[in-house]
Amino acid sequence: MTTREVAKLIRKTPQAVRQMRHRGIGPKRGRRVGRGTLYPRTEVMAWLDAREQADPLARRRAGGQS
Repeated sequence: MTTREVAKLIRKTPQAVRQMRHRGIGPKRGRRVGRGTLYPRTEVMAWLDAREQADPLARRRAGGQS
């Protein structure tokens, strides 16, 4: 996935995705290809799953509680 595709998926700007990666809070396995960065789709989805698991509100919704 390109940086732009990741940004669209998580509803952020491409610059926000770059900053998250550099701060260590975004998808980490991006590889430079030419002037851009490509992320393996499996890594992006695993990163999103991990963020959801760490979110107490998401866990509560998944458990059926209001």
